[in-house]
Amino acid sequence: MRTNLAASGPPSPTQNQLLAALPTADYRRLLPSLELVSLPLGRALYESGGKLDYVYFPTDCIVSLLYVMKSGASAEIAVVGHEGLLGIALFMGGESTPSRAVVQSAGSAYRLPSSILKSEFARRGPMQRLLLRYTQALLTQMSQTVVCNRFHSVDQQLCRWLLLSLDRLYSDELHMTQELIANMLGVRREGVTEAAVKLQTAGLIKYSRGHIKVLDRPKLEERVCECYAVVSRESDRLLPDRIAA
Repeated sequence: MRTNLAASGPPSPTQNQLLAALPTADYRRLLPSLELVSLPLGRALYESGGKLDYVYFPTDCIVSLLYVMKSGASAEIAVVGHEGLLGIALFMGGESTPSRAVVQSAGSAYRLPSSILKSEFARRGPMQRLLLRYTQALLTQMSQTVVCNRFHSVDQQLCRWLLLSLDRLYSDELHMTQELIANMLGVRREGVTEAAVKLQTAGLIKYSRGHIKVLDRPKLEERVCECYAVVSRESDRLLPDRIAA
């Protein structure tokens, strides 16, 4: 189980877990090149196949990675928040990504020019080790999402999605319509409506006009499938607060 962080004041680069984990010298080297950007709900940071000019380190927003079919249908393959970054393709040997990155919960992020990230990665120092561990955690989330969507009920998928989203926010409230959730999960809206009603009837959440408030997180964690725990344990194992210099 992971707990929500408490935010105060304007966004700081160290609200991002990866930047906060860097040794002081590495962090200071990057700081002048980090640019704070506001990310409104629905903004697309990357399109499938597009060139990655920047990587983004979220501080208090959530970004969904979506796979988009030729028909226009899409499904979420991962969520990224203050624990990670967007743009792993840059240091994994590519200049573009097959997924679409869309802001799911509005907030801020620090962006870094791709050339600087690649240079930092090439140093083979703490940043490289940290980024590779984060990539492994992200791949775990992606693979577990596939398993969850294949074998578990919409109720369980919704619980997993809610908990993963809450882990990346500073409150127990989400601003998301059922239609958007259905698009994220790749299921019919009616299925999400039925699942949300079940959770609300059980007293776990309160849903109204696109606002979801989690009322009983412990019971939500009891109800979720094992996929959430797998992803959380791997993230906690791979992403310590600080790494050795």
